[in-house]
Amino acid sequence: MPPDHLPNDWRPSAELAMIQARADLFARLRAFFAAAGVLEVETPILSQAAVTDPALASLSVGGVGPARSLYLQTSPEFPMKRLLAAGSGPIYQICKVFRDDERGRLHHPEFSLLEWYRPGWDPWRLMDEVAELTRVALQRPTLPVERIAYRELFLQRLHLDPWSATVEDLRGAALAAGIADAASLDLDADAWLDLLLTHCLEAGLGRDGMTFLVDYPPSQAALARIRPGPIPVAERFELYLEGVELANGFQELTDAVEQRARFQADLAQRRRRGQSEPPLDERLLAALAAGMPECSGVALGLDRLLMMATGVDRIDGVLAFPVERA
Repeated sequence: MPPDHLPNDWRPSAELAMIQARADLFARLRAFFAAAGVLEVETPILSQAAVTDPALASLSVGGVGPARSLYLQTSPEFPMKRLLAAGSGPIYQICKVFRDDERGRLHHPEFSLLEWYRPGWDPWRLMDEVAELTRVALQRPTLPVERIAYRELFLQRLHLDPWSATVEDLRGAALAAGIADAASLDLDADAWLDLLLTHCLEAGLGRDGMTFLVDYPPSQAALARIRPGPIPVAERFELYLEGVELANGFQELTDAVEQRARFQADLAQRRRRGQSEPPLDERLLAALAAGMPECSGVALGLDRLLMMATGVDRIDGVLAFPVERA
């Protein structure tokens, strides 16, 4: 092909200095875990099973042998938990993960994730480590931390109790906030809460340091344990910085029976929504039944962390080749 007819998008989206900044960031992270005695592991990107969470869409490829389809991981969580059940001790992984239907200023269908697990720890101790790692990664050793409960945030800023608000209460709050199309949306309570969180509350989180949002509604537990009490809560946290969600952590559910029930509930919800129903990860369930240790775990988005470190506003600026140039 003549030079003047070659495509002009062969060049990387990120500058060379950004590619070096990514390498430096990864080196700091690995040094942090080496000093902490946490083992780096690698697990498959392809799996015969897939996540059931209705909020996530997996990408699939052709199968091998009896597996008609294989799924690209949305997180290394399931195989890492199998390692924990096999006695690995504390582990971490830096890897690529994939999610369909995700593209925007902060989203890309392929992104880099840091995930780690601490057997014997509770989420409060893990949050302390997440905060310290973030300070090291950003080279901001005095970056302060605050923690706020999910229910407290909604009560303070929207005057809503997310544990008792009805769908109409939540729709009314969305209308009052001027959220586009709120009048025509047909959502369940959790979807309304997520809409209000992302549109009305997230932008104010992490503005004077790191904000950990803790103690989620039990209906949003995902793979987290539920702490009983007068007001039960999911032992889940998210980290925000400059209004951007960076990490999602759990006190991990270790009950195989409860985990299977949650997977089945997810599939029923996907069926009602007309979504695909991926196969359950029976090997994860077997690992839980065999005895996974009590532990806390967290996943942290490294592309977003690099954005915070370099002051870049769009995820494309920290990627060598976004999907449009891949």
